[in-house]
Amino acid sequence: MIFQDFMKSLSQLSDPRFRSVLWRGVGLSVLLLFAIYALFVMAIKVFVPEAIDLPLIGEVTFLKSLFSWGTLLLMIPLSMLLMIPVASAFTGFFLDEVATAVEDRHYPYLAAPPSQPLGDTIVDTINFFGLMIGLNIIGLIVFPFFGPLAPLMFLGLNGFLLGREYFQMAAMRRIGRVEGRKLQRSNSGEIWLAGALMALPLFVPIVNLFVPVLAAATFTHMFQRLRG
Repeated sequence: MIFQDFMKSLSQLSDPRFRSVLWRGVGLSVLLLFAIYALFVMAIKVFVPEAIDLPLIGEVTFLKSLFSWGTLLLMIPLSMLLMIPVASAFTGFFLDEVATAVEDRHYPYLAAPPSQPLGDTIVDTINFFGLMIGLNIIGLIVFPFFGPLAPLMFLGLNGFLLGREYFQMAAMRRIGRVEGRKLQRSNSGEIWLAGALMALPLFVPIVNLFVPVLAAATFTHMFQRLRG
């Protein structure tokens, strides 16, 4: 059943609303990372002197260039590390559009869901972003000590996080936070397994950018199925 939910989502990936959410999330992420790099460069221009006198060496005039290139070399791996969680955070603001596209195509008999307060959406997205970043940083420190089990532990952790977040998102749109959590607790194993399926593409560059959109769609299908 989980695989059927996923395949339905995959078949709708060409939907313009899916692509719109994906590109907005990725585009905003790229702009944010570029802005961070620009701030680094501006800080170098303001705080790094044009030249400095060093003992035994004399006047050094290439500090700004050195720091600028060092900042660029730092931003490349930093961008690779942050792109997925940052893109997920930005995409989270638009995931209601993905759920609506799924319901329009597969569940047209449903009435429009009640509108969600923007403040709740922002708080939930920031909380998820912080939790995902924090636990994965801890995981990067701890998991290597478990050798070959490290990839499975990564999959289990992110499967739990993705399942919890995206199922809650799908459920809250229709039955509210309290009832959504009840439904989640009663189906926690299946939701975790579906989250692990969503976490698998996190290992694959570029493909992992599609995870938020596919997860939102898949858990919308799962919610409708579990709700009956």
